[in-house]
Amino acid sequence: MSDELNSPPGYAPPTVWRWEKPNGGTFAQINRPVSGPTHDAALPVGRHPLQLYSLGTPNGVKVTILLEELLALGHAGAEYDAWMIDILNGEQFGSGFYEVNPNAKIPALVDHSGPEPIRVFESAAILLHLAEKFGAFMPTDAAGRAECLSWLFWQAGAVPFLGGGFGHFYKYAPMRIEYAIDRFTMETKRQLHLLDQLLSTRPYIAGDAYTVADMAIYPWYGVVALGEAYDAGEFLSVDEYPHLRRWALALRERPAVRRGAMVNKPWGDPSTRLRERHDASDFDGTAEGRAG
Repeated sequence: MSDELNSPPGYAPPTVWRWEKPNGGTFAQINRPVSGPTHDAALPVGRHPLQLYSLGTPNGVKVTILLEELLALGHAGAEYDAWMIDILNGEQFGSGFYEVNPNAKIPALVDHSGPEPIRVFESAAILLHLAEKFGAFMPTDAAGRAECLSWLFWQAGAVPFLGGGFGHFYKYAPMRIEYAIDRFTMETKRQLHLLDQLLSTRPYIAGDAYTVADMAIYPWYGVVALGEAYDAGEFLSVDEYPHLRRWALALRERPAVRRGAMVNKPWGDPSTRLRERHDASDFDGTAEGRAG
């Protein structure tokens, strides 16, 4: 196949790629081709056994939803301190955060409830750790557990096509590239259709019970299906997915989901955000606190 078919006009990949200029786009300042901390910065530690370092993006919201759901069930040991990590200002590259998550991505959790602190990073791993720790939101029978884990890790593998693929090129890239938008829109719509077909046969992602699979998928795909992400509801024709939207609407109305969606969120209406969370009373001044 010729270079004319492989490359946009005016660009030919070099023999060896080198990082010589910013790549542009909304998140250009946090992208780099090397790992490791950029500065010394200790992480704060609060009074609860669970210390969460995060931001109110979909991956962070997964974890705060689960923590709020565990507290709603009466698991007092799920009380937590949630410290906001400002990724646009590079706080994830501090030495303290790097010790908790060498991949330098939110969220990261330190569990101080045992004799030695346990670090857990990657949002799906945190969900699994907490579900097993408290014996909640994870089926105990072999078939149900396998189904739940399959969808939990489906989300982890599938979502880069939605976020870093579709979301980036449709919403955040410094230029619109038809090929990239078409490619990732096609895959995003396939994933939405997959979930819609699944939820035409069952009330929740893994079956009859609400699980961590729902909590993992909702902040990404549920929000997209409700037209609340990337300003892309009409573009993606989200009305084509009635079963997915039914499920997403039901989850959005859960008090614990509403609370979880506020935590470590510094943007939007002040009544719908909570920069840090250290106690249930922190919600008192928010829209959720007034509603509940």
